[in-house]
Amino acid sequence: MDVKQLSYFVRVAELGSFTRASIVLDIAQPALSRQVRLLEVELRQNLLVRNGRGITLTEAGKVLLEHSRGVLHQMERLREELSRVRGSLAGRVAVGMPPTLGRILAVPVTREFKQLMPDATLSINEGLSKTMQESLLTGQLDIALVYNAFPTPGIELRPVLQDELLLVQGPGGADSADPVELKDIARYPLIIPSRPNAIRMHVETALLNIGVQPRIAMEVDGVATILDLVADGVGNAVLSRHAVITAAQPERFTMRRITNPGLYPLLSVATSANRPATSTQHATLELLERVAREVLLDKARDEP
Repeated sequence: MDVKQLSYFVRVAELGSFTRASIVLDIAQPALSRQVRLLEVELRQNLLVRNGRGITLTEAGKVLLEHSRGVLHQMERLREELSRVRGSLAGRVAVGMPPTLGRILAVPVTREFKQLMPDATLSINEGLSKTMQESLLTGQLDIALVYNAFPTPGIELRPVLQDELLLVQGPGGADSADPVELKDIARYPLIIPSRPNAIRMHVETALLNIGVQPRIAMEVDGVATILDLVADGVGNAVLSRHAVITAAQPERFTMRRITNPGLYPLLSVATSANRPATSTQHATLELLERVAREVLLDKARDEP
């Protein structure tokens, strides 16, 4: 029994499939299956029951999964403690962010991470909130910034702040930057991301709650492309302020506050409840919360 075999077994058990685990681990499926089988032979226990839909754990497998998580966590703690002897934290931390946040947070987060933990490695990935929550469960991410996350088994959420969504219009889209009521948003053709984008779901839910439906002109999943289309007069968008002011030419757009009621999606930090955070991960989580608050609140204060 070795650490690699245990880590392979944990990943297969958590994903419920050798196929999915082989993709995540970037290892050939026959080699992965062989390592788990060697573990079963050594322990003289069947750990997994293979079926057409994937795998299920035997009672022995459930016991091994619980202890293996502890062993792997202790190995990470050991690496950190040895690094602490050298006076620094070490290890790798994988962080996920929505693309709109990645454009403004990646640089300050990376800068502070390197200053505080020069011996550690940071990986930043961009994706949808729903996809990032799934990546936390599979171990591909350690921490993620997510919008409007629902309580999910295996996921822990810590609220950071409420962001604000604005109606974004191009040249000639509005005579002024006067506020617009939420019910009137339904009059504007919207260029909006496809489901299950968290911003899309927030806008639709808010409109349905007051008895109106959005006019969807186009579904586009890239913020930069949405803004290009808005600037070209194809339609309007509902985006956060920082998504606009980080655009190539923010002066092309008019941002109007939405009122009665406003749109305020909740930004949270999500982590896996199945994997205790290492010291490096915990330090990164606190850094991420602090930098997100500072940067987003500063952006809001800087704009009229």
